[in-house]
Amino acid sequence: MSWFESIILGLVQGLTEFLPISSSAHLRLTAVAFDWPDPGAAFTAVTQIGTEAAVLIYFRHDIVRIVSAWVRSLTDKAMRSNPDARMGWLVIVGSIPIGVLGLTLQDAIDGPFRDLRLIAVNLIVLGVILGVADRLAARDATGGKHRAVRERKGLEQLSVRDGLLFGFAQAMALVPGVSRSGATITGGLFLGYRREAAARYSFLLAIPAVIASGGYELTSIGEEGSHVSWGPTILATVVAFLIGYAIIAWFMKWISTRSFMPFVWYRIAVGLVLLGLIFFGVVDPEAGADIGSGDEVGSAEEG
Repeated sequence: MSWFESIILGLVQGLTEFLPISSSAHLRLTAVAFDWPDPGAAFTAVTQIGTEAAVLIYFRHDIVRIVSAWVRSLTDKAMRSNPDARMGWLVIVGSIPIGVLGLTLQDAIDGPFRDLRLIAVNLIVLGVILGVADRLAARDATGGKHRAVRERKGLEQLSVRDGLLFGFAQAMALVPGVSRSGATITGGLFLGYRREAAARYSFLLAIPAVIASGGYELTSIGEEGSHVSWGPTILATVVAFLIGYAIIAWFMKWISTRSFMPFVWYRIAVGLVLLGLIFFGVVDPEAGADIGSGDEVGSAEEG
């Protein structure tokens, strides 16, 4: 991997990680567009540490408060009813599905799951589902024809059951094209949560998974036979952090007043164009990737 490749891929990672459009799919598509080798699940997982650092800084006050309350709840039973302590436990509970499935499906994540046909279908299908969930949320907020306005839930109403369901939604992002934020926000909307509440929990829930998968994949960078080396990977991670911080701040403001429909139409358009290019033989569905090799360890990737 060249320094130029790392800058472009870091930029793409930072731009797409927090938006419901799938960062891993866009990294894969960027490599195909420039005729570069697939950066792979390991590179994706490590560069996500950069975007996750942006989450840690952006939500630093919330995270310090949650971690502090959670640690105290380990020895103080009275603290276990504290909302911040509960959130700490719920982040742990919600992280279980992606941890289990990430280890179970590790060969497929870096092999068959990176087929461009699967990525295209995932972009379209998840886009449609996100659109349905967003319309339901909008209808609840306005009441709709002959309906009363339905009050949507905030994170203070998050239960263990909902935390696990959020976690299973996040685990869908093991497949490129799904989108971690897209899947978890969609799940949250169907569960009756407000857009900003679903997004906030989505970002908090991603912290353990991204740090764990990124740390796990560190040993895969620079391996013999790999085109991904340490220098470009570090540069891409730094670029992803800088761009990601700006995007997360913008996105949290956007969803407080706007719908997800622009992202829905974007996903569907990209998926359809990609399927068309594959159908007419312009793009090889396995371009640049070692599909089916399963030699590398997969990651809990996505954006």
